[in-house]
Amino acid sequence: MTEIRFYHLVRRRLEDALPRMLQATLERDKRRAVVMAGSAERVEALTEHLWTYDDRGFLPHGDKTDGHATLQPVWLTDADENPNGAEVLFLTDGATSARVGDYTLVCDIFDGNDPDQVTAARARWTAARDAGHELTYWQENDRGAFEKKG
Repeated sequence: MTEIRFYHLVRRRLEDALPRMLQATLERDKRRAVVMAGSAERVEALTEHLWTYDDRGFLPHGDKTDGHATLQPVWLTDADENPNGAEVLFLTDGATSARVGDYTLVCDIFDGNDPDQVTAARARWTAARDAGHELTYWQENDRGAFEKKG
């Protein structure tokens, strides 16, 4: 079964946490990633943000406007697809995938300051648990670092 990690944002926004998580996936784990967002507009905003979030670094990524999916280490999409052969899926904005079993790791990131997102994340947790996936829960601490809680 797939390992699914639920990341509960408390202090930071997705735009602050996601680049570092993607960087760690590429550098430490040497794996490709898909980032699934809730809409085409959100994909566009995240794509723009990943180009500008750090003046000193570069995070290679693309989306359907860039094309060449098979060459992209990080692929951003609002569709349930894996065109770059990624092993890691990042679910944002409450996006869900019927293909979590195609990945070795799924990171479900949700805003803990939004009660609707918390409720939806709990429902996704229950569904993933019932499907037999290996689940862990991570929450931001006072310093903005994630701590494993369960």
